[in-house]
Amino acid sequence: MYAIIADGPHQYRVEEGQVFEIQIRDLEEDAKTLEFDQILMVGDTDGEAKIGAPTVEGAKVTASIMREVKGPKLVIRKYKKRKDSRTKKGHRQKFLQVKIDKIEA
Repeated sequence: MYAIIADGPHQYRVEEGQVFEIQIRDLEEDAKTLEFDQILMVGDTDGEAKIGAPTVEGAKVTASIMREVKGPKLVIRKYKKRKDSRTKKGHRQKFLQVKIDKIEA
């Protein structure tokens, strides 16, 4: 069974047991689980699918929070010719790593 979930501006295709990264958010310190209630589609391996308009009613995806991770380093360079002006800046985006526990249709 798989589902397509909407999380903010992003959409993810998830299956039970899958581990993936989502954008970081403000959560309570003792939070261990996360629920996604905007389910756009739920499908089976048999080819049957429930498509929502805009979401599937009664569907829910439960995920457990594993840890906070950092993405790849991005290097930003700026250069202005004939001005002797060069800057170099780095950035690493933080993500939450989650594991899908249960998909309810």
